[in-house]
Amino acid sequence: MLKRKKRWSELTPGQRKAAVVVGAIEMVLTAIAASDLRQRPADQVRGPKLLWTLALGIQPVGPIAYLVAGRQSD
Repeated sequence: MLKRKKRWSELTPGQRKAAVVVGAIEMVLTAIAASDLRQRPADQVRGPKLLWTLALGIQPVGPIAYLVAGRQSD
């Protein structure tokens, strides 16, 4: 039997706080990855920049994958 998703009003204060913190972390990681991708020359990125740009929208895997595997060292 599938459980229905809880509404925001049904979450405990601790669960709400955790959701906000996780969301903020995802936003910061995405901003860092997007900024790095925008500024980094294409020859220092593993794979097409367009593909990585699209991957940044897959939360939280895309930004983490880019920061860990998408960048080549100088």
